Amino acid sequence: MIGFNNDYEAAPAVSRLAPRVANVFAASGWLHERLGLEHRPQQEAMANAVAASLEADTPLLFEAGTGVGKSLAYLVPSILHALDSERPCIVSTNTISLQEQIQKKDLDLCRTLFGEIPELEGFRDFRVALLLGKSNYLCANRLARAIETRGDLFGTPEQEELHRLAEWSQQTASGLVQELTPSPNFEVWDNVNADSSTCNRKNCSPESCHYQRARARLRKAHLIIVNHSLLFALINAAGSPQKGKGVLFPDDFVVIDEAHTVPAIATDHFGLSLSSAGLQRLLNSLYNPNKKRGLLARLGGSRAKQAVVDTEEAGRQFFSFIRERILKDRGIVRLRTENWAEASLGAPLRGLIQHVNAILSRLEEGPAYDELKDQRKRLESYYAGLNQSLGLAPEDHVHWVEKTGKQGRNITLRNAPIDIAPYLRESLFQRETAVVLTSATLAPAGNVDVFKEQVGANHVPAEIASSPFDYQHHMRVFIATDIPAPSAGEGRLSLKAIADYILFCGSRNPGGSLVLFTSYQDMRQVALDLEESFHRQRRLFFMQGRDFSRTELTRRFARAGNGILFGTDSFWTGVDIPGNALSQVILARLPFENPTHPVPEAKCEWIRARGGNPFAELTLPQALIKFRQGIGRLIRSKSDRGVVTLLDSRLVSKPYGRLFLASLPQTRHLHLTKANRDERFQPFPLEP
Repeated sequence: MIGFNNDYEAAPAVSRLAPRVANVFAASGWLHERLGLEHRPQQEAMANAVAASLEADTPLLFEAGTGVGKSLAYLVPSILHALDSERPCIVSTNTISLQEQIQKKDLDLCRTLFGEIPELEGFRDFRVALLLGKSNYLCANRLARAIETRGDLFGTPEQEELHRLAEWSQQTASGLVQELTPSPNFEVWDNVNADSSTCNRKNCSPESCHYQRARARLRKAHLIIVNHSLLFALINAAGSPQKGKGVLFPDDFVVIDEAHTVPAIATDHFGLSLSSAGLQRLLNSLYNPNKKRGLLARLGGSRAKQAVVDTEEAGRQFFSFIRERILKDRGIVRLRTENWAEASLGAPLRGLIQHVNAILSRLEEGPAYDELKDQRKRLESYYAGLNQSLGLAPEDHVHWVEKTGKQGRNITLRNAPIDIAPYLRESLFQRETAVVLTSATLAPAGNVDVFKEQVGANHVPAEIASSPFDYQHHMRVFIATDIPAPSAGEGRLSLKAIADYILFCGSRNPGGSLVLFTSYQDMRQVALDLEESFHRQRRLFFMQGRDFSRTELTRRFARAGNGILFGTDSFWTGVDIPGNALSQVILARLPFENPTHPVPEAKCEWIRARGGNPFAELTLPQALIKFRQGIGRLIRSKSDRGVVTLLDSRLVSKPYGRLFLASLPQTRHLHLTKANRDERFQPFPLEP
């Protein structure tokens, strides 16, 4: 992992931020006069609020509806403040599409703007760096060492892969694994990437090492772009927060876009994940008894090698017990009592660590020493995590085991905080620095207090700027009121009715239709029923998880113009397709989370123990946010028009349905039944 806590020195802030930002975003401001962009009052309000937060070094929550232009509203103040105060700004996003928009569009717009205004010309040359995990980069030194010791580490197929990587290393400018097609063999890449103590400033220089070159750019950057997963992985890896101001670096300040995803992502990264496959890879890197290869093939004696074999056998028995006795025919099981399994893996792991310690004590410092020390650290982390899991510690976490990977062959031990708020409060909002959280959906039904409670931001000021789009004239909302509720005994009947409506509405809409499901099982069943019908109508059909990656699937759907795309969880957010290619969003069901998963189940129990209502405090607010995200896929530009078709009768039959309807930007809703839909369902004609 990356740790840069000593790379920046704090500097006293000298700011003229507020008047500059006001001049940029005012009705007759520089953004309008110099670049010809329309003035958006909501964008101006957000930019001024962000500027005030940065100047005061205080947190801020800001909901900015679709079309507000929130990226510019936080980027312009952030860049100006970063250069003026000589402090780094961290911008974190959740989706690749937003990260690409910022890098390829918004930052270029900022440079153009600054270049057009004499007073801001000095800000035009701001420096930007993308922060990625160390394991994404090729390390030239580790590659050279892997080639030198390839006989100890790899067999013939892996050595051929190593040769491919060596050839690629002579051509690549970035050294990023994402460039490689096909993706590299995991075992080989694990031995040549920069995620090792060997890759450091003493051994590697920016001239020869891609990671050190990226790190050098990072130290000079004014704006550092990161994704949420890495942000919270780095925060968690650092343990207790660093002393003084700042979240990742001393005296930094942070903007978190798409912040509605923060509770779930942070919960995931502030927990534990130990897998059978991970242990096997770790042990193989030390010594593979079948292939007679690994670090200990040359460095270790027979007793150390036998310790690896003993640990591997203990691990096999331990994870087989979990698979056969705990999981059986289930994919996931929550752990509720301590010592839920025998600690049969602990002693062999501890013994192996002792053998590695003995070898390290005899080794001279150098690449081999560093590599073995890294593996010892991983063994120690695994040992500590195993004890944590068996002891159900910490007590404020929920613990479970699950089958993961292809065909569920991997067994993973997991835990996660039941209440993420204290962790976020300490790591984000008590850092004496500005932390801005923004999204189009922070306030379900207009109430931001629920989100504040979830992220530990109870006393943080919050503002809301509604979308400037004309939803009343550009969006039509239809609700199918005669579909049976998805209750016990009527699930299949309900799904058949949903499929019938999807076929009808998808066929009648002349543009593209995005159909959002809440489960893979439902999506596959409806696809099985309807795909041939769409083909007969000459409509291109796409489904998540079948033929293409999410990015490629979205690209092909956008290009089709009138395609039908079935998607589940990840397609409720981040899809940005303006125009006719996405002119209808169909929601198969309201997006209530499955309460049987250990995390929401434990959260519901925790809320109930405090005298609260889990449905009102957790399940419903989360569903409302996801509902708004799904609806938000439709209107992506000022000229977009389209229809939202809702196939869940609970919207009109349940009391909570009014909250979902109140979350819609269009206040008029037309009810459909099979008897009246031919007459009532009227989508917009295609835009010329």
